[in-house]
Amino acid sequence: MLNVAVIGASGYAGADLSLLVAKHPELNLNGVYVSENSQDAGRILSDLYPRMRGFTDIELQPLNAENLAILKKNNDIVCLATAHIVSMRLVPELVDAGLAVFDLSGAYRVNDAAFYPKYYGFEHENLKYLEQAVYGEAEWNAEKIRGSNLIAVAGCYPTASLTALKPLMAAGLIREGTMPIINAVSGVTGSGRKAALGNSFCEVSLNAYGVFGHRHRPEISHHLGTRVLFQPHLGNFKRGILATIYVTLKNGVTDEMISEAYHSKYDSSRIVRIVPNWPAVKDVEMTPYCDIHWQREDDTLVVCSAIDNLQKGAAAHTMQCINIRFGFDETVSLV
Repeated sequence: MLNVAVIGASGYAGADLSLLVAKHPELNLNGVYVSENSQDAGRILSDLYPRMRGFTDIELQPLNAENLAILKKNNDIVCLATAHIVSMRLVPELVDAGLAVFDLSGAYRVNDAAFYPKYYGFEHENLKYLEQAVYGEAEWNAEKIRGSNLIAVAGCYPTASLTALKPLMAAGLIREGTMPIINAVSGVTGSGRKAALGNSFCEVSLNAYGVFGHRHRPEISHHLGTRVLFQPHLGNFKRGILATIYVTLKNGVTDEMISEAYHSKYDSSRIVRIVPNWPAVKDVEMTPYCDIHWQREDDTLVVCSAIDNLQKGAAAHTMQCINIRFGFDETVSLV
């Protein structure tokens, strides 16, 4: 039995991950933590999220120096559902203590120091650890995940986008010199649990944001290996992402070639599903699945990818990576 600590457990992704850990037969949820000054410190996690009663009836501890020392001593795995800068600063201490670290923030996703001041607004302080981090993309990076103690779990929009685009890229079906266009809509939980006017139920409608400058655009481009145009939208629903992606195909690409690219990669997966209909957020809400459907006209391909942003986009994807890293079946606690 491996002991697991979750830091940032009172947030939406951290809470979902805590539940998955608690339900895992080979893992023990050994501690849930919040920032030292958090108003949630001292509360029971399942009181914040009553649907988790019976699984996460555990007190949220403030992450002060004393508790951090206890965490490092008494755990095998730590999951960071924390702000980017917090993760950046915690990772070296945790990795050096011999823990396997699974970071849900963006602090270690791109191995390029120049990326962080440009897109995240801070200079990266731990370049040695940035270089050794493995991108947590379960369907594509399993071998590297197995050998690493620092997994930077892919972002929610990148997971939906890369899962749809990578088979096409790997098969050489995307026309060179063109830029795939990703039009994606996320539920408001993607903005986090902290209250703000912009994600208030009465204020949310449907709007674009981060035009040309969203930090997930270079993350997707970096890990796909070609530039993309990524445009996110905020929708008036709680959870889920629907990405509609437009690709210009090379000359001579057939439907059979497209189908083979997807099925040869994902037919053995129990998480990624190539479905016969255009997927909807309701099809994947509260599940670990990514549903994909495509259709083409001449040299234009339209692909839709649907995930739950807190599950396959965060907590469930992290659990996939934990399962891979420790040799468990990839779907334990998920399916």
